Amino acid sequence: MKKFKLFLENFLVYGFGGIISKVVPLLMLPVVTRLLPDSMYFGISDMANTILSFASAVAVMGMYDAMYRMFFEKEEETYKKSICSTALGFTLCTSLVVFLLLLFLKDWVAERFLGGVQNAYLVYITATATLVGATNSILSAPVRMQNKRKLFLVMNTISPVLAYSLAILLLLNGHYILAMPLAAAVSGIVTALSFGVLNRKWFHRKYINVHYLRPMLAIGIPLLPNFLVYWVFNSCDKLMITDLLGLSATGIYSVGAKLGHASQLIYTAFAGGWQYFAFSTMKEADQVQTNSRIFEYLGLVSFAASAFVCVLSRPLYDMLFAGEYVQGYIVAPYLFLAPLLQMLFQVAGNQFLVVKKTWPNILILSVGAAANLLLNRWLIPRIGIEGAALATLAGYGISNVLGLVCLRRMKLMEVSGHFGLACLATSFFFILWRLWLTDNMEMGAAAAIFLTGILVWMYRDDIRGMWQMIKGEAGKEKL
Repeated sequence: MKKFKLFLENFLVYGFGGIISKVVPLLMLPVVTRLLPDSMYFGISDMANTILSFASAVAVMGMYDAMYRMFFEKEEETYKKSICSTALGFTLCTSLVVFLLLLFLKDWVAERFLGGVQNAYLVYITATATLVGATNSILSAPVRMQNKRKLFLVMNTISPVLAYSLAILLLLNGHYILAMPLAAAVSGIVTALSFGVLNRKWFHRKYINVHYLRPMLAIGIPLLPNFLVYWVFNSCDKLMITDLLGLSATGIYSVGAKLGHASQLIYTAFAGGWQYFAFSTMKEADQVQTNSRIFEYLGLVSFAASAFVCVLSRPLYDMLFAGEYVQGYIVAPYLFLAPLLQMLFQVAGNQFLVVKKTWPNILILSVGAAANLLLNRWLIPRIGIEGAALATLAGYGISNVLGLVCLRRMKLMEVSGHFGLACLATSFFFILWRLWLTDNMEMGAAAAIFLTGILVWMYRDDIRGMWQMIKGEAGKEKL
């Protein structure tokens, strides 16, 4: 029960802080689309963000996770400061290299991805955002590693509010291309400076220890391809849509992805609490059973939530958006479930990290990413932006299946047959929705309720046991 309580506390507190940083862009999405005269502008802004996410992954080079993993190895404060300082020193160097490389390639990047060399100034902004964003991930880490919850909540509220306040101001003054990338860069600079001041005791050049760098790189470098593969999953669809259908289609797809990625509120909540929970309990005797149960329960929540998103997708888009953006409703359910499948893969894949074997993750994810790219190439010309969303979902599904097969053979996961039946039932629901229920909200809602009922019935004993455990713990606290 103590482990369950620890997981819930971190899920809710750190997760809520992460949710704030995601919910502000989600709430502002209808406002931004109405201020833009054409979906092409949204497509350009989102492509700039796509470049930023790729550059940041390269700059961090897995050092954040390596830092997190090594931080809990010893209790001495000097050791912890050395880990933090060494990680920051390394990331500063890699971020500077990526920054300079982007500046050198600015004309090519602008011509290939941002609509022409006339938009090369966006590459300067993206390069700056990469430089501060990559180091910001390291500078902010001690807040979470020390469990400073209130500070985490405050900082994750200020950053998105600042970014969108500036973006709206720029949009109102007609700076349609500049608004979103510049706002993100300014917000990143302010956040990095703030965390640098707040966590200054953990970072100093005198604590940099090259002897710790080697084991950190041994953990971090194998993770870099993981992040790049995740980037393929989350971003290559936009590159291929831009190439095959144009920036306007990318803008429509990006709006669909943003609302579909409302599930990232769940994913972010999970990730915020999961990393601390996973590493702080990794030496428990029943760790495999605990991890497996969490995997299944999160899967059930993901499937049920996705069913109701299918039902609400069309009405929500009709209500929130106008014109061509309404077409994005068709990709929202697929892209709602995709990040949740990513969440499930990370729960399972964390078992490789616990035993310090990070290489299977990249092999398994690479197979899923390759399937994603092949399906993108085949489906986008045939069914448009829906093909890209379906390819992303299928790629994550393939990675999860392969990961579970591998981990079960290594005796690091124990997933029940009920979960396989839950996956089949959810797949059948998606087919039913797409073929017959996209415009029938009443029948869709009935089908979603029926699916949820099936999932609850299959896991009724687990639900009853958890309820009794919570009631028993609550009774002890009263005493």
